[in-house]
Amino acid sequence: MGFDVGVVAFNQEGWGPPETAAAPASLGGGAATASIPFAPFSRSDKLGRIADWTRNPAGPASLAAASRDSVFDFTSVDDSLAAAAEDSSFRLVDAKPPPRHPRFGPKWRFNQRPQLPQRRDEEVEARRREAEKERARRERHFQNHRSHHHPGFRGNQSSSAKASVDIQPDWTMREQIPFANITKLSFSVTDQPEDLLLCGSVEYYDRAFDRVNPKAARRLERFKSRNFFKVTTTDDPVIRRLAEEDKATVFATDTILAALMCTPRSIHSWDIVVQRVGNKLFFDKRDGSQLDLLSVNETAQEQLPENKDDINSAHSLAVEATYINQNFSQQVLLRDGEKVTFDEPNPFASEGEEAASVGYRYRRWKLDDEISIVARCEVHAVNADPGGGRQFLMLNALNEFDPKITGVDWRQKLETQRGAVLATELKNNANKLARWTCQALLAGADMMKLGYVSRVHPRDHYNHAILTVMGYKPRDFAGQINLNTSNMWGIVKSIVDICMKFEEGKYVLVKDPAKPQVRIYEVPSDAFENDYVEEPLPEDEQVQPPSDDADATAEEMDAAAEAEANNSAVAAGGEGEKSAEATVA
Repeated sequence: MGFDVGVVAFNQEGWGPPETAAAPASLGGGAATASIPFAPFSRSDKLGRIADWTRNPAGPASLAAASRDSVFDFTSVDDSLAAAAEDSSFRLVDAKPPPRHPRFGPKWRFNQRPQLPQRRDEEVEARRREAEKERARRERHFQNHRSHHHPGFRGNQSSSAKASVDIQPDWTMREQIPFANITKLSFSVTDQPEDLLLCGSVEYYDRAFDRVNPKAARRLERFKSRNFFKVTTTDDPVIRRLAEEDKATVFATDTILAALMCTPRSIHSWDIVVQRVGNKLFFDKRDGSQLDLLSVNETAQEQLPENKDDINSAHSLAVEATYINQNFSQQVLLRDGEKVTFDEPNPFASEGEEAASVGYRYRRWKLDDEISIVARCEVHAVNADPGGGRQFLMLNALNEFDPKITGVDWRQKLETQRGAVLATELKNNANKLARWTCQALLAGADMMKLGYVSRVHPRDHYNHAILTVMGYKPRDFAGQINLNTSNMWGIVKSIVDICMKFEEGKYVLVKDPAKPQVRIYEVPSDAFENDYVEEPLPEDEQVQPPSDDADATAEEMDAAAEAEANNSAVAAGGEGEKSAEATVA
């Protein structure tokens, strides 16, 4: 049995198919096509059955009545039920996206005039709500830096919100400078600093520590035999000599200048004593000042507890960070006896005393024709330059105390995500890192070495390990942390100009503990000379100097206690005896 492929129509009169298409012979030719039902449809319409030869007529009568065209007729009841069943399972597949309706409707689209005033009011109300949200966000951000959220921390006002020095009633406030004005200051020092004198001696840096990693960490050693000196400006014999020689008008140390230069980044309170003597200014720090300790997590959102008995309190961590820095700066050196000795020995070490590896550079900057600054700057080590020269190095260490508090585990992140670790430290210790960078720039250091030191165990604050050491160039690192040198010198120049207008005397510059501002107070000339005893005690109550003979010292203490007990008993009877027993105990 053959199969009729069909007839291909050919249009002899033009292009395209002919007007009357030829039908295959199996369908009866062209006359048969007129009886085939046809309806136009679109691409989105459902296509059903064209013809069905599987249907059986109900009976012979139906079979006789059935014509050849019945296969194209789907109007019966059975066909309607089948079509309904097919329609229930039919799903339209259309790639066109659904039409988007305008949000504001046609009235707003055509800018009808009655709607314009109402729309303008809605826009004003929306801008007002956005302004309120922005103001609330800024207030929350400010409160996150100023207050604690833990019940054991600083609430509204606690010990951490106290000033670093007690403001006395007889002090007179002379100036009040908000941070908003400080951040706008700018001053450029055109001349390069001049080295007036170099003192002390430094050792060479051990490059083996550049290869230290968390998997091969080094235990942090303790250097109890080496002495570290935190001498203020006026107690420095070299600065006194330079002042007598009239080498400058302003004298300070790199620690004090760095605190001034990074004032806008500070959160905790600190103070600097300013003495105006003749036409000279001396910037000093008090004994036991906050500037001697290194803050930890000062700029973090979650503040540290203030209980000093807690190893993770702000004070305990500051003391821990200070000792870590001292030990780290001595451990990463080559202790083979080879040193670089400068012009003069260490001015603070006595004969036979072992001093830490520190070099002091007394440098002078000329601010203008009348004002020049001399500062004592520290360098911790030297490194052999490939060209045959020497490079000065600053050695500092960041310390990790509890990964759960900081949110970053150094032992896991330092090898793969060093940038994330540094970014976290820049967020939590922005002021400390900025001060270190300022000191490196002032000292003219060629390289900063930052060590990452972590506790061996989070609850053990005595044993530490050096995880890695990274090196940075001070100027590149200053640009990385957005430290503007023009603003640094602008702050110093502004403070010097203000103090130069004061008369001779003593002043103290205090960073406000709760507000972003600094205040300058005029204080008596004998202020801060004896911070521990406000007035002299009677001779019998004064602490006697220790004696070499322990038995004699014990007898003197017993005699003094007995005499005090007898005097109290005579004066107050039985109550005096109880107080005497408590005193002896």
